[in-house]
Amino acid sequence: MPETKTQPETALLLKALRRNNSLLGELAVRYEVSLKPARGGGPSPTVDSPGDVHALVGGEMGALAQEQLRVLLLDARNRVTGVRVIYQGNANASSVRAAEVLRPAVVEAVPKVIAVHNHPSGDPDPSPEDVRITRDLAAAAKLLGIDLLDHVIIGGGRFVSLKDRGLMP
Repeated sequence: MPETKTQPETALLLKALRRNNSLLGELAVRYEVSLKPARGGGPSPTVDSPGDVHALVGGEMGALAQEQLRVLLLDARNRVTGVRVIYQGNANASSVRAAEVLRPAVVEAVPKVIAVHNHPSGDPDPSPEDVRITRDLAAAAKLLGIDLLDHVIIGGGRFVSLKDRGLMP
């Protein structure tokens, strides 16, 4: 007969898993661990629409229990040269600084980026904070000569493009 855990044991286990997940996210950011697209000898994926962004990272990001912000690094032809985890937040929030979001693009000298984050709630509708952060990112990117092509929010198997909604400058 399988052993069942009591409520306190389950709560402690969940707390430990959440702490571990948070620590792994911090380490990924600190040591610039990248999530590179698969390189099966073929060309890098090209991102031409919010649907392409969702196809690339939506399955993985939609399953996350914590909010996470990533930046897709793109070359001049919109080919993905890298995907970087920038922030790992909690169940409903993530703190974002434009400098840290754009840093990988500056370091790797890519001309274009797309910001993408998830809403663990399953509702991909942008919050007022999402809109504010997107406008800050767009202004900072413009100063650096980087094109912020879009900010895509993933949730519940769906996605929302802030560009398509007219919420980007």
